[in-house]
Amino acid sequence: MSVQPETSSLSSGADRRLAPLPQLIFGSRWLQLPLYVGLIVAQGVYVILFVKELWHLSTHALDITAQQIMLSVLGLIDVVMISNLLVMVIVGGYETFVSRLNLRGHPDEPEWLSHVNASVLKIKLAMAIIGISSIALLRTFIEAGNLGSARAGYTEAGVMWQVIIHVTFIVSAVGIAWVERLSENGKHRA
Repeated sequence: MSVQPETSSLSSGADRRLAPLPQLIFGSRWLQLPLYVGLIVAQGVYVILFVKELWHLSTHALDITAQQIMLSVLGLIDVVMISNLLVMVIVGGYETFVSRLNLRGHPDEPEWLSHVNASVLKIKLAMAIIGISSIALLRTFIEAGNLGSARAGYTEAGVMWQVIIHVTFIVSAVGIAWVERLSENGKHRA
């Protein structure tokens, strides 16, 4: 009588067949594919916006003030940070929730992708949102010198609400990181 190792029957995922209902439930993850394709299209829109803003800055560089140039550059940085956020969501979300990209060993594999999971992705997204909010808040602070004048793009209440929202993002990110750390500590103790 020959005894085969238990792992041989489960050696590859392709050998396992799921019952119809679990197969349907597991296969439903592919419904997210159009969402990720839509985010890729949104990424293309941001590229167009970046080129448009860069063109505007380049063609008007001699006609605008240093403050307006700084605001334009901050706008470009904001577009880049949102674009980075899109890449994290597209690549990290697809890899985590839909299917493996099989990028191991590829020279352009993002460093963070090797240890991405839902928890890491949440924290990275929270940090990216804080970065985007910081740039928007910096733009507001630069323009805050015009408060009370007809040229003001913001009111005092508007500035206050931006600060409150930014602080809320920070508190939320700290809360997410704290909960993730508690859950990791609980895993290590178990």
